[in-house]
Amino acid sequence: METQTPTRPRRERPKPIRLTDAAAARIAEIMAGAEGKYLGVRVGVTNGGCAGMSYTMAYAEEVSPFEEVVEEKGVKIFIDPKAILFLVGTEMDFVQEKLGARFVFNNPNQTAACGCGESVSITPAKA
Repeated sequence: METQTPTRPRRERPKPIRLTDAAAARIAEIMAGAEGKYLGVRVGVTNGGCAGMSYTMAYAEEVSPFEEVVEEKGVKIFIDPKAILFLVGTEMDFVQEKLGARFVFNNPNQTAACGCGESVSITPAKA
């Protein structure tokens, strides 16, 4: 007699990064004006700056091995595998201010930032 194990519905994995409507719209606008054949935007973190780390953004021409791909609101974000634990739970926004506009990372793993806002201290999320 063969026993069957009940199947549980597969729970969707949480996305490591979420986009606000403003961020998604700006990325779509940037991609529409790009002069290359890009798939989306690659987001990561790098060591540097007075607080220890900085966020990085670049065009993504291809999917790199082990990279996480987030498709949200009509755009694709490629996440460097070394950055995933630093970005889990992050909301990416785009803000326009009187003297400029920029992408902002609202990261619950961030523990400090420098005065100029260009570098941050980030603790990896608990897996």
